[in-house]
Amino acid sequence: MRFAGDSGDGMQLVGSQFTATSAVFGNDIATFPDYPAEIRAPLGTPAGVSGFQVNFASRHVFTPGDRADVLVAMNPAALKVNVGDLVDGGILVVNADEFDETNLQRAQYGANPLETGELSRFRLYKVPITTQTLEAVKQAGLGPRDAGRCKNFYALGLVYWLFDRPLEPTERWINSKFGKVPAVAQANTLALRAGYAYGETAEIFTVRYRVKPADLPAGTYRNLTGNQATALGLVAAAQLAGRPLFYGSYPITPASEILHELSTHHSFDVRVFQAEDEIAAMCSVVGAAFAGAIAVTGTSGPGMALKQEAIGLAVMTELPCVIVNVQRGGPSTGLPTKTEQADLWQAMLGRNGECPVPVVAARSPADCFWTALEATRVAVKYMTPVIMLSDGYLAQGSEPWRAPEDGELPALEVRFATDPATFEPYARLENGERPWAIPGTPGLHHRIGGLEKEHVSGNVCYVPENHQRMVELRAQKVANVARDVPDQEVFGAQRGELLVVSWGGTFGCVRTAIEQARDNGKDVSHVHLRWLNPMPRNLGEILSRFRKVLVCELNMGQLQLLLRGRYLVDAAGLHKVQGRPFMVSEVLDKVDELLGGKAL
Repeated sequence: MRFAGDSGDGMQLVGSQFTATSAVFGNDIATFPDYPAEIRAPLGTPAGVSGFQVNFASRHVFTPGDRADVLVAMNPAALKVNVGDLVDGGILVVNADEFDETNLQRAQYGANPLETGELSRFRLYKVPITTQTLEAVKQAGLGPRDAGRCKNFYALGLVYWLFDRPLEPTERWINSKFGKVPAVAQANTLALRAGYAYGETAEIFTVRYRVKPADLPAGTYRNLTGNQATALGLVAAAQLAGRPLFYGSYPITPASEILHELSTHHSFDVRVFQAEDEIAAMCSVVGAAFAGAIAVTGTSGPGMALKQEAIGLAVMTELPCVIVNVQRGGPSTGLPTKTEQADLWQAMLGRNGECPVPVVAARSPADCFWTALEATRVAVKYMTPVIMLSDGYLAQGSEPWRAPEDGELPALEVRFATDPATFEPYARLENGERPWAIPGTPGLHHRIGGLEKEHVSGNVCYVPENHQRMVELRAQKVANVARDVPDQEVFGAQRGELLVVSWGGTFGCVRTAIEQARDNGKDVSHVHLRWLNPMPRNLGEILSRFRKVLVCELNMGQLQLLLRGRYLVDAAGLHKVQGRPFMVSEVLDKVDELLGGKAL
């Protein structure tokens, strides 16, 4: 189901509330917020449309869905932008009050689509949402403008009736959010109840739907966005390590919510620093790592470009830190509120010189928690910066996250050098890492900085052979991370005609497509990569067992080129750079193309 309206219509809010209520009800859910980059896009125009899609089910779901079964359009522009994604026979609820001549012109409609018959392939419900809302909230005493802003809750109440959702969770949220302004809280509650009552009494809906709770593993669940899950994963990592968490960041869409979330966790020894720019943010993280903290920064692609020199400094000084890149459409400012996976080369190769860094990617909003933990653990174990890749789709989408129980969290051991008699700042330990010495520890003085270090002593050294050796040692240390990367698993047959490879936020869509293809007798299997540098040790052997390989990614072929170069596999590619995730149908069409329509 998709809610769509102007940016000021509160579509993200009601979408989030429907999601939270469905989570409480026990459904499995996945969401996809979609909003414009402009802060003040022209009112009533397609450029200003904001949407929120939620997929809720009685079974496990991997994606927010492809085309919507239900669309709630609050004005003509919202209808125009989104109606193409509504399935034939789908439910279309429109705010009929907004389809006046002015709004039709703003949306570039030549005639009113509610009257031309062009919507006849949908189950169309024309509801006077604005006038009904104004009537419903009269007793709250708000002015016309503020009263009209309650129409999103009227629409939400109507949809709650349609899908048999309880009102109580949203009513509690309204009282918590607006309790200091009683009139606003009352008006929104009245609008919510009025929308529900309209569905119950208007007798225009012929069917009411009930989606039963999903059969999810037992546990305590929270509905989290990917950014929230990332923040909680970082807090958990620092607690496991017994060290303070330092998060130095410069606000940037779509990563800023990590900073916002972490700023609420001071009780867990979390220190957040909003730097004056991206360079300062990364440099502060290098300093915090030198001082012995769990040091993290977060950004998106443009910020990564600015951080790269200081990431190189962290590589040269061999200090542990985590860099979270929430990818968005580029280049430059690009599509700041839309998703993309086009920063893989930047993560792998973006620094000057021979400067390898481990790279790991989350696959779902809830998985961002575990990926943040893993990135931190590897950073500390191997004394290296680690890049964690997320994307706008994961960061702002949400799904149920099961809180870990005792024994489920990994060990995260921090070992500091303390003995002056044995300390050598650039000696190599068991994993290829150097010792971590906190400044001020008696007898552990050592040099730090970006100039090349002498092997073992850490003194500045320009000897050519030493530089060669240090480059090789740093590269070997990153290669050693493969010891911590589990063998790659294959979903489906272990060998065959076609293997589909994905990474990052494409997991849900691709896995759903492969399940459907296999149910239809297609000889296709799926590999989803979590670690991108180093890659799983058995990946090359897996690729060799399939006659064809297809790489699905939201870029123009970055992983495809890496697999071709490293494993000499003639991999085909499915690429998309539209600021939107793949649809399951797009993957299925490509699978059919490569298989020639053949089934087992």
